[in-house]
Amino acid sequence: MSLADELLADLEEAGDEGEDGLYLGEEGESDGEDIPEEMEVDYSGAESVSSIAKLRNSKQFSEIMDKIAIYVEKQRKNSEVSGPVEADPEYKLIVAANNLTVEIENELNIIHKFVRDKYSKRFPELESLVPNSLDYVRTVKELGNNLDKCKNNENLQQILTNATIMVVSVTASTTQGTMLGEDELKRLEEACDMALELNQSKHRIYEYVESRMSFIAPNLSVIVGASTAAKIMGIAGGLTNLSKMPACNLMLLGTQKRTLSGFSSTAVLPHTGYIYHCDVVQTLPPDLRRKAARLVSAKCTLASRVDSFHESADGKVGYDLKEEIEKKFDKWQEPPPVKTVKPLPAPLDGQRKKRGGRRYRKMKERLGLTEIRKHANRMTFAEIEDDAYQEDLGFSLGQLGKSGSGRVRQAQVNEATKARISKSLQRKLQKQNMTYGGRSSVRDNSSGTSSSVAFTPLQGLEIVNPHAAEKKVAEANQKYFSNMAEFLKVKKEGEGK
Repeated sequence: MSLADELLADLEEAGDEGEDGLYLGEEGESDGEDIPEEMEVDYSGAESVSSIAKLRNSKQFSEIMDKIAIYVEKQRKNSEVSGPVEADPEYKLIVAANNLTVEIENELNIIHKFVRDKYSKRFPELESLVPNSLDYVRTVKELGNNLDKCKNNENLQQILTNATIMVVSVTASTTQGTMLGEDELKRLEEACDMALELNQSKHRIYEYVESRMSFIAPNLSVIVGASTAAKIMGIAGGLTNLSKMPACNLMLLGTQKRTLSGFSSTAVLPHTGYIYHCDVVQTLPPDLRRKAARLVSAKCTLASRVDSFHESADGKVGYDLKEEIEKKFDKWQEPPPVKTVKPLPAPLDGQRKKRGGRRYRKMKERLGLTEIRKHANRMTFAEIEDDAYQEDLGFSLGQLGKSGSGRVRQAQVNEATKARISKSLQRKLQKQNMTYGGRSSVRDNSSGTSSSVAFTPLQGLEIVNPHAAEKKVAEANQKYFSNMAEFLKVKKEGEGK
């Protein structure tokens, strides 16, 4: 088999799969990529809208709308439903009406394309300013050839917002479009009227289906809505077949497909159908919709089995199932609980008794502060200390390598015996160390050439004591400022007399 034959076979298979049609949900649900083939056709050369949009004048449309008008006038009771629901006379009408809404959606897209191609000659910028198809059709019908109607138009204010009206009026004043002829304007008005009439018929069908689904499948309608319930029943082949279907297959009903260039077919959102696009699921964040669709499908299976046996006609089972769904939705969306930091419990072991004895004293001596550490921890009073390291500011060595202890008044300790010396003994030692008479080179460790003979201009050679003044200062300092000095008792003036 050649490559060309394989390509032709793939094209034929893709064409067969593409004939199944596309799923189009309610207004605003269809994606921009899933556009019907009719939307890609240029309708600017069409003479009238009746030549391309034939649904409104079809026999099927008129028959279904006439039957709906007849059944709407009749009052229906719950007791009238008996036996299988497929035998009910209105069931087939509900299925046909539900399928008709899909055809009306396609027809509205065709008419919107026709109006857009025709009116782009007069106001080409309006297409980008008003993206909604029905709003575009209503705006075209209101404006027509006269674009000055944008200003102070009450009818237009009911269609568009004030901000959009302002943008449209400003753009209309600078548009490059040309005036339309009377025939073209008449064909546009006819197309707009047809689109509005089809939209009104679609809403009438929705109202009828919702009113009748409460009798045929009340519990299923409570969960997913009457319109979605009718679509599910129609594609499943009846309520009885729907009740026999597992939940995993129920979720796939109405799967949306599209064809990619004729070579392969793939689903836009795989495993998503009518239930995924219903309002109950679409209200959730996108990351929870698939999980929610599975849950809703399971509950719809239970509700359809209750409805097939005509149990709970008031929809109580459906309300209970929907309440369960909403509770689970709330549970999924609530924030995770805040983790509380629990403190460690108090230890149960009591305080151990400290040991005594020689071994304990040895351990304390081994682990106690050493003399070096004690001196390093001491600080000198009223003295700025130098930092030990330039990189580690504020760290000093304390009293290590210094003679003073840092106290304001300290006791004198004999360095030889490490014993405290009394004050009287301190005075005796100080007097012994004091030098009397001339300076001695031996005692003072000074130079031997020093002499007490001095030359003066008055007497020539004179023996003097050059250190007499220094001695007086030393005695005064020793009396008042030495480490052994006591507090002196100053006599008052009256005591000496």
